Amino acid sequence: MKHVAVIGAGTMGNGIAHTFAQSGFKVNLIDISDASLKRGMDTIAKNLDRMVAKEKITDADKAETLANITTFTTTEDGVKNVGLVVEAATENVDLKLKIFKQLSDVCPEDTILATNTSSISITQIAAVTNRPDKVIGMHFMNPVPIMKLVEIIRGYNTTDEVTNTIMELSKILGKVPVEVNDYPGFVANRILMPMINESIETLYNGVAGVTEIDTVMKLGMAHPMGPLQLADFIGLDVCLSILEVMYNGFKNPKYAPCPLLVNMVRAGKLGVKSGEGFYDYSESRKAENVSKQFS
Repeated sequence: MKHVAVIGAGTMGNGIAHTFAQSGFKVNLIDISDASLKRGMDTIAKNLDRMVAKEKITDADKAETLANITTFTTTEDGVKNVGLVVEAATENVDLKLKIFKQLSDVCPEDTILATNTSSISITQIAAVTNRPDKVIGMHFMNPVPIMKLVEIIRGYNTTDEVTNTIMELSKILGKVPVEVNDYPGFVANRILMPMINESIETLYNGVAGVTEIDTVMKLGMAHPMGPLQLADFIGLDVCLSILEVMYNGFKNPKYAPCPLLVNMVRAGKLGVKSGEGFYDYSESRKAENVSKQFS
């Protein structure tokens, strides 16, 4: 399996494409518009430039990685003759079901279909396909080229053969795969998102400010990034979506999103990608200035 397709050229998709291409795979990067594909390829090139500057790769390595990626604006053309498709579209159930139904129709029958979802049921996604035994979760961490972990999530019908194939493939990419079962949030977000949500509740209830909460968790718990800064980095809309999936899946009030998070997303304060969340990123992408709302 040396030829793969990646659907979505956004943050996760271009990172996944970069990782496969740098590991010697031929990659078909698929998105709905040429503009999205150009942004994705520009991001990959910039990330490779950083690696060259740090002497982790050579200019020749960069050129070879970029040459391994071909872009497509139509799914049908982009998935021909690939052994694996990794979907990395927006974390939206209806969108993912639509994509996988289409993939089921146009992919070769032996193609494995993987999703980078961070919380949505693999079993539910697999149910709309004609190959539920070949559907699996590959939850990469952001930034994909750097982070080692990949959660490998088995759906109800995913076979041992497919699971073992994807586990070994992840190792070829230089990742550390961890097999988990198909429950809302899996492992990473089932633990992470309640912590982030509780941090937002702590701010909402006036227990402490943004900087204070993040400082406690960084210095007291040895976290490399505070939970509110991390929420901004992930995207507050993504955090909200994952919490809603877990709340709906478990019907447990401990997963209910904080009202402050809901209102911030409604107001378009999504974190780094919108320029403001708990921190203001108008001058720097680093979490240096607390948003005026909380200062």
